[in-house]
Amino acid sequence: MVFSSNPLSLSVPDPTFDTWLRDSGYLEILDHHSSSSAAPATTSSTTTTTTTVTGLFISFFSNVLTLLSLFTLNPFSKLTTDDFSGPTPSWTRSFFADYGSYSFPSGFDQARLRANENVKRYARNYVSLFIIFFACTLYQMPLALIGLISSLALWETFKFCSDKWGWDRYPVIRQVLVRTAQCVAAVILVCLNVQMALFCALGVSYTVMIMHATFRKLTPAKQPTRGR
Repeated sequence: MVFSSNPLSLSVPDPTFDTWLRDSGYLEILDHHSSSSAAPATTSSTTTTTTTVTGLFISFFSNVLTLLSLFTLNPFSKLTTDDFSGPTPSWTRSFFADYGSYSFPSGFDQARLRANENVKRYARNYVSLFIIFFACTLYQMPLALIGLISSLALWETFKFCSDKWGWDRYPVIRQVLVRTAQCVAAVILVCLNVQMALFCALGVSYTVMIMHATFRKLTPAKQPTRGR
């Protein structure tokens, strides 16, 4: 369905029309409207070279500020547990798509709109990417992998011994053993740099997520059927 920028411009102001699009779920139209309104106007033949160069510098610094502002966004503000329970969107058709599905955000408002919506739509894809990045990081850091496996083995051993000897009947002894196991596990994780592997995976996956979410254009979502 093709919409003009505001088909009700004679009776409905643009802010009200944008609010209706947002509330109705037509976020892809609002995204396209933001890109169209930010498109530069065609310069006349009387425009001087100095004005053109100045405009290029202004556009360049505006894009730099937009890029820097991406890391001030909170893409998890509208994320709910229901976003992780649905099916994973297709990696080829939905998540990556084609070259035409990406564009530079025209400003902070459009970047925030895209980030909030795309993080909700592709939450399961981003979680899968984090797991892949974390696995690759552990592969590059064998000591961290050994530390993670050792920590898991420690807790499995503790659980096995607790079930075998009935430590639940001695709450004081069990509490002391739990605290001891926690301290040993923390020492193993810190000494073998498991936390560094986790931070690296989180940093890379967050950067990829925020860049993809803000550059990925909003695509039409399935609209709920409304009864008459």
